Amino acid sequence: MSNGPDSEQFFEITFLRHGESVGNFENRLQGQSDYPLTDLGIRQAQALTQRWQLANITFDHIITSPLSRAAQTAQLVADGLFIRDLKQDPIWMERDMGVFSGQTFQEIKQAKKKLHHPNPFGSPDKSKESDWALYMRACLAMHNLLQNPPGKYLIVTHGALMNMVLLSILGISPQSNNESPRFVLQNTSFASFLYFPNQHKWKVLVIGDCAHIQNA
Repeated sequence: MSNGPDSEQFFEITFLRHGESVGNFENRLQGQSDYPLTDLGIRQAQALTQRWQLANITFDHIITSPLSRAAQTAQLVADGLFIRDLKQDPIWMERDMGVFSGQTFQEIKQAKKKLHHPNPFGSPDKSKESDWALYMRACLAMHNLLQNPPGKYLIVTHGALMNMVLLSILGISPQSNNESPRFVLQNTSFASFLYFPNQHKWKVLVIGDCAHIQNA
């Protein structure tokens, strides 16, 4: 992880959103409800794995959300890249959507329920994880990750949490009225960074890369 004996060691961290799930296909607000990958989701993960194989990209460690759609994606990548160090950590799970979990967007619209709270500290019915609570969990997940030794890490997670992780890295806190910046993260898109702990310096390599999807 260094270019010479006096070089600082650093982290190479890639955050990966899971492949298409049954919940995605059915247009559901999944939250922490558990849905497996669709056939397309499996092909997406396989296409990404093949892309990384051809580019000789690998990882020392894989950490995944335990939800099926993420865990399956992580396992497909681990198998294809012959990575043995694969661990599950619930801190990387998707946002807890409370009573909205598993409902389709059409069902929520028909019920005239509000998904968003005007301030980032609240939720419409106090069951949904607020923007700020999700942001703090993302920050804690990053804190925990960076207690590990420097190396190449792949984190397989979910769209909402991954957005908050990216905001935390870029130093942006949640805004009111659901106006926080949002990154377009398609299924199996990824973001990669270098982190130099002695300088607390981040280098953005890519955000939202999904070039392999056309091969899925």
